Amino acid sequence: MSTKTDWILQELESLKEAGLYTNIRTLGSPQGAWLVVDGKKVLNFCSNNYLGLANHPRLVQAAHEALDRYGVGPGAVRTIAGTMDLHLDLEKRLAAFKGVEAAITFQSGFNANLATIPALVGKEDVIFSDELNHASIIDGCRLSRARIVRYAHNDVADLERVIKENKGTYRRALIVTDGVFSMDGDIAPLDEIYQVASAHDILLMVDDAHGEGVLGRGGRGIVDHFDLHGKVDIEVGTLSKAFGVVGGVVAGKAEIIAWLRQRGRPFLFSSAMTVPDTAACIAAVDLLEESTDLVDKLWDNARFFKAEMKNLGFDTGHSVTPITPIMLGEAPLAQEFSRKLYENGVFATAIGYPTVPKGKARIRVMISAAHEKEDLEKGLEAFARVGRELGVIS
Repeated sequence: MSTKTDWILQELESLKEAGLYTNIRTLGSPQGAWLVVDGKKVLNFCSNNYLGLANHPRLVQAAHEALDRYGVGPGAVRTIAGTMDLHLDLEKRLAAFKGVEAAITFQSGFNANLATIPALVGKEDVIFSDELNHASIIDGCRLSRARIVRYAHNDVADLERVIKENKGTYRRALIVTDGVFSMDGDIAPLDEIYQVASAHDILLMVDDAHGEGVLGRGGRGIVDHFDLHGKVDIEVGTLSKAFGVVGGVVAGKAEIIAWLRQRGRPFLFSSAMTVPDTAACIAAVDLLEESTDLVDKLWDNARFFKAEMKNLGFDTGHSVTPITPIMLGEAPLAQEFSRKLYENGVFATAIGYPTVPKGKARIRVMISAAHEKEDLEKGLEAFARVGRELGVIS
């Protein structure tokens, strides 16, 4: 007898047959260079914990102290009774750290994009969007009901072309791009994109989720990396990666931030960041402002690991950041490679369609400042062993 959900079972089975079904492993330890995953201690090459802050003692202490003072949750949306002085402190600190006029925080980086794009453009407008932009940008664009015009990945000439082709067909326009592309580890040519945006008087927005705490002076991000302060209209970021906590931030011109407080739907209709999260984020800003040591170590680790992987014969794609994709091609191979790595004590997840295009499955290694050189060497040994066993390298 058929049911209303038979189609779901069929789709799930199809995913399994194609090697695209995601088996979600369970962590039983804090984040760090090593994890307990499904009861087994393994080297962590999966997390976005770039600076090792997710379990940093100062962040944990700040969260405890805030819990004792304020309790756990805000109990309301920001516009009714959910804005605490901690939220305003964090926003002021982030604005100063980023060198912008103002900042606003959201419950996640995903929500930050869902709030920002529909507040800036609507059905009479157009969005020029990099074809490899993150899912949260894509969903924000769809929610806006603006016309979406994609341009070839990181291709400024193609961006110029599509702008000229659509001239005069819209009320307002927005150019939006990731800063660091999370699957390939390449960087948007934001300096060149700014020149195009400026020439055509178009709002420019960058999602710097994987650049916060990684690029720029002491991790100040892609705008700092290209010395574009005051030129990029909107910077979106996340506090769940290098900052080690959770939450999203939008930074930029004061009038844009003021508008988001009035029209950013996740800000208006979903409860605020929790108290311990907010306090921990402030502690993360403290650490980044005090020293560049963690950012420096992250890059040292990344340079060492990537060079050694290339020496072994692995294809690491076009990455110029600590994100290190190990290109394998087909999803079943990537999943088998991931299983073999786990058997060899390394936790590195396979990534396939729809996260990346078909035929471009990979293991994405996320290097961290939490790793010591001995950790990286152990990981390299495991990759070499599995790579030879599966015929990926000779």
